[in-house]
Amino acid sequence: MDDPAFAPSVEEDDNTQLILLHAANHNLHALKPLLRVPGAASVQDPETGYTPLHAAIAACDPSTSSSPETHAHSTNGPCTCHLEEEEEEVDIEAAKDVVRELFLSGAIWNDLDAKSETPGCLAWRLGQKELYNLCVDAGVRAEMLLGLIGGYEALESDDEVENDVKVEDGSTEEIIESVEKNGEETSPEHAKKDVNSEDYLKSELKFEDDKLLDADDNGVMMAWETDIMRRSVDLLLPDLKPGKRILNVGFGMGIIDRMFHNTKPFSHHIIEAHPRVLQKLSAPGSDFGQAWRESAPEGGKYVVHDGRWQDVVKTLLENGEMFDVIYFDTFGEDYSQLKLFFTEYVIGLLDPEGRFGFFNGLGADRRVCYDVYTKVVELDLCDAGMDVEWTNVPVGKLGDEGEGEWKGVRRRYWTLEEYRLPVCTFLG
Repeated sequence: MDDPAFAPSVEEDDNTQLILLHAANHNLHALKPLLRVPGAASVQDPETGYTPLHAAIAACDPSTSSSPETHAHSTNGPCTCHLEEEEEEVDIEAAKDVVRELFLSGAIWNDLDAKSETPGCLAWRLGQKELYNLCVDAGVRAEMLLGLIGGYEALESDDEVENDVKVEDGSTEEIIESVEKNGEETSPEHAKKDVNSEDYLKSELKFEDDKLLDADDNGVMMAWETDIMRRSVDLLLPDLKPGKRILNVGFGMGIIDRMFHNTKPFSHHIIEAHPRVLQKLSAPGSDFGQAWRESAPEGGKYVVHDGRWQDVVKTLLENGEMFDVIYFDTFGEDYSQLKLFFTEYVIGLLDPEGRFGFFNGLGADRRVCYDVYTKVVELDLCDAGMDVEWTNVPVGKLGDEGEGEWKGVRRRYWTLEEYRLPVCTFLG
């Protein structure tokens, strides 16, 4: 905001620089009194966007130990008083103590600096694994607490939960808001296009050979996911033994359903809500049309359920359907819906010896978010009575924004080179 009336006072700016200075110095004794003021743990440098967390972590970078201006700024120019001799080794324990204190004082784990890095991103880039783990643990605590608050709010309202981010993306709302606040080019029109289930189900779709896009060119499903789907089927059905009962939620391009079909299941249920996908499924020549339905073995059933999974699974439960394998991969829904599915419905639909899997794209646009959500979902699965085994699957480089696999796609929903594949079973 350019209005001078809203500019920080010199006193406020000095206080911000003093907090950043002590954080960069890892001077806990001097820092703690300043953190008593609400919001002090999350102040930001106007140039670098550094919070005290960023400053504390950046100070552990030996390659910039002679560049104090990268850690904090004073109102009278670069501050140099926090530096000792260049050769002095960083006291990582002191840094950890400062980071812990900042989190206790309300520091936000996923605040972005001017380079769009969270404190965790910075710690990972600098190879500071211990500091990175502190950021991940703080993120898990924050997301678990937000989940509890969100749950209570949902119980108090009859309105449907608003889904602001697709499951494949997994980016938290805090990240999106912080990006907008830190000056990335995000027009109001662009901001309004964030995916949600209601708008997605009303949108037109673009079917291409290697991808399925919505009307805003968001990737609903893409061919690069094929190796992940192949590995998922192999782990969910380790012996690929025929005669299994399979439920898949979210057809998309049909990648995993074709693989499931090739195992010759006893029953194969598909839940799909988008009218255009359903239209394609029922078109002449479809792999999942009448001929597919009639090919089910005696006593089994091959069926596509038309509608939102939130409605269809209730009917499946009422009919006493049971499955050996359940897979979940929807679009336009946030983590709360995945959690609802495995907390409330998997327990009644999955055979006691069965296996449950889902597309694990939660937070996959940055490593720290992916690691946070991996732990969050593991804790929530345990709370739901399920154990999870993770298998790492190489993804490789998919290209930068608008390049490689992402050419023609509005926004990358995957930036990592390794996928964590979950296979869930009941505890005990």
